[in-house]
Amino acid sequence: MSLFSDILLTLAALGAGGYCLVLSRRLSRFTDLERGMGGAVAVLSVQVDDLTRALKQAQKTSNTSVARLDALNARAEEAAGRLDMLLAAMHDLPDPADVSAPKSRSVKRRRAGKASEQEAA
Repeated sequence: MSLFSDILLTLAALGAGGYCLVLSRRLSRFTDLERGMGGAVAVLSVQVDDLTRALKQAQKTSNTSVARLDALNARAEEAAGRLDMLLAAMHDLPDPADVSAPKSRSVKRRRAGKASEQEAA
């Protein structure tokens, strides 16, 4: 019986050693930087860095756009206020239908010769 248990123990040790060998090979392929998961992690890390830079650039651009839009909005509010004032001033003007057409004025000039004859007389 002792021989039988020694054989089972030896087979179990050889099986565990084989299992460790298989795991070691899989782990080395997993961490390989060219083909394995390590390469994928390295590529993803580079992509994250690129996306971080792109995000910072987009934030700067959006901040400048917000500042420009705020300035344009302030100008528009100012122009709207001026238009309100002009409309209020237009209510004070008389209605064009009520105002009659201006009369044409005719100016008569005297001749210079007649004026000097009348002065002489």
